[in-house]
Amino acid sequence: MRAVVMTGLGGFDKLSFRNDVPVPQPAVDEVLVRVSAAGVNNTDINTRTGWYSEEVGWSGNKPAYPRIQGADACGTIEAVGPNVSPSRIGERVLVEPVFRAPGGPLESAIYFGSEVDGGFAEFAVVPDRHAHRVTSVLTDTELASFPCSYSAAENMVHRAGVTQGDLVLITGASGGVGSAAIQLARRRGAEVIAVASTEKHDALRDLGATMVIGRGDDPSAAIAGRRVDVVIDVVGGPDWPVLLDVLRPGGCYAVAGAIAGPMVTLDLRKLYLKDLRMVGCTVLDPEVFANLVGYIERGEIAPLVSSVFPLAEIVAAQELFLTKQHIGKIVLTCSLP
Repeated sequence: MRAVVMTGLGGFDKLSFRNDVPVPQPAVDEVLVRVSAAGVNNTDINTRTGWYSEEVGWSGNKPAYPRIQGADACGTIEAVGPNVSPSRIGERVLVEPVFRAPGGPLESAIYFGSEVDGGFAEFAVVPDRHAHRVTSVLTDTELASFPCSYSAAENMVHRAGVTQGDLVLITGASGGVGSAAIQLARRRGAEVIAVASTEKHDALRDLGATMVIGRGDDPSAAIAGRRVDVVIDVVGGPDWPVLLDVLRPGGCYAVAGAIAGPMVTLDLRKLYLKDLRMVGCTVLDPEVFANLVGYIERGEIAPLVSSVFPLAEIVAAQELFLTKQHIGKIVLTCSLP
């Protein structure tokens, strides 16, 4: 099969497009998915460059090479392993990117495209329970924009307890997770303040943001004394402290990224004197992905596909991704017509 193989830590030279990779075979309780499309994520690049650590990957485990990355995948079940009903063959599915046994501890989670081979290939094997049947008028390319970014955003919105009438501040709002968080907070009845570069403001208002603040601007001044109930953050970096300033007493800060830098300055007095809640979000809560599929099927959220590349052009896709000029997701098409 065709696949992009990561051969180690480093630059784009560590990505090898090959057409002679063996098709994997499903084991017990697994299915073989013919991958139609797969989204590009920060996680793919961060793992390859050793951003998390040269010793560990996304989940804290040491990466093994060669590895096929790709946490987002949409496709069709081609074959099933033992204990899986053959009736599943032919189902259109979205792959839940975090594999975790029912009731298993957080440290037992395995990541699609990190600890096991992922979606940057024509075929991938996944646990039966993590291949979610989806019925939708959307194309496979559009569906592939959902799994990683939207589940990360829904996990934050869910854990923060966003509800009707909340005021939610979302950083990195034009990226995959941020733009998903706007839609997911709005579907819960929240009002959204989005933070993004100026040229993207109109698009984010169209997406549902009530107010858009320029990247680098002071949110405290922009919101004119209003107090934020929840901050959804994927940015971090040197401007981070103001995110706690704008939170109301008893508010919640949820984080699932640090694209502007992982090291921040925390004044513990703000944390405890305001009775704030801080939530790190990586492993999905059990209900998150199934809920997400329901939102998709009912048309409650929409895909945001910025650009589409064939799998062989993964370097060009990641180069465009790194410019951060897009809104939404960049998607690779993986299967031959």
